[in-house]
Amino acid sequence: MTSTIEIRVLSSNEEMKQMQQLEEFIWQGEGGIPAHQTITAVQNGGLAIGAYSQGELVGFSYSFPGFKGGKTYLCSHNMGIHPEFRDKGIGASLKTRQKEEAALIGYDMLTWTYDPLETRNGYLNLSKLSAICSTYIENCYGDSEDEFNAGLPTDRFKVEWWIQSRHVNERIPTPVRDDAYYIPLEDSKSGPVLADEVKLPENGQILVPVPAAFQTIKQEDMKLALDWRLKTRAVFQQLFQNGYAAISLERSEEGPVHHYLLVKRSELQI
Repeated sequence: MTSTIEIRVLSSNEEMKQMQQLEEFIWQGEGGIPAHQTITAVQNGGLAIGAYSQGELVGFSYSFPGFKGGKTYLCSHNMGIHPEFRDKGIGASLKTRQKEEAALIGYDMLTWTYDPLETRNGYLNLSKLSAICSTYIENCYGDSEDEFNAGLPTDRFKVEWWIQSRHVNERIPTPVRDDAYYIPLEDSKSGPVLADEVKLPENGQILVPVPAAFQTIKQEDMKLALDWRLKTRAVFQQLFQNGYAAISLERSEEGPVHHYLLVKRSELQI
C-alpha cells in the first residue's frame, strides 16, 4: 500500500455522507446505507473506518452492534474499496484498524458474511485475518441483481473474528498434514466439479475444493456455477454440523481450484 493512504475512524455527518456516496458508486443500483442510519450506529457502539487518498475517501468498513444469546459483538456489515485502489492492501489495513478500535471499545468478537466461492475474500478473511467459519447461511440476502450476485442464491459464510484470542493474535499456524483428506473432483466438459455424492470422514483435516475464478465461471457457464454453489453448500453444511470450522484458504498457484482447510472447532484456541 502506498504511503498516501490514511486510515482513520469516521464519526461526522459529512464523513457518513462520503461513505454513503462511495458505497453507491461501488454497488451501482443497490443504493448506500443512509447517513442518518450510520451516524446513529457509530454514536451507539458502531464503528466506521475510512481510507483516504489525498483527502478523498477511497475505502471504508462499517459495523454496528449485535446481540444474541446473551453475547454482545460487532457486526461488520460492509467493506468497500474504490476500483482504482484495489489490490493495494487497503482491505487488510481497514480490518486491522477495525480490530484495534473494536478492542478499545470493549468487543472481543466481530462477525460478518461473505460468499465462500469468492476466494479473494476467503483468503483475506481466514488466512490473513485468522477469522473462522462454522456457520453457513443459504440465500442470505435473497435474489440479487448486482454484478457479483445475479443469477445465483446468495449463500454466505458467517465468520467469527475472535480478536482477543490466541488464534488471532498469535496467529498459531495450522499446516496441512500429510494425512489430510482432499475431497475429490470429477472431470466434466466445462471443467472440474464435485461428485454428486461426497463421502466425508468423521475426523482429521479436510480440504474442500472451490473454484479459483468463480466470477469467470459465472460469466461463461452459469449452470456450472450453480453446480458449484449447491454441491459446496451441502458439503459445508454437513461439515459444520459435524463440528468442523473453516480456518484458511489454501491457494493453488496454477490449478483451477483452491481449497478451504477445515478442522474440528474444538481444536482451536478461541
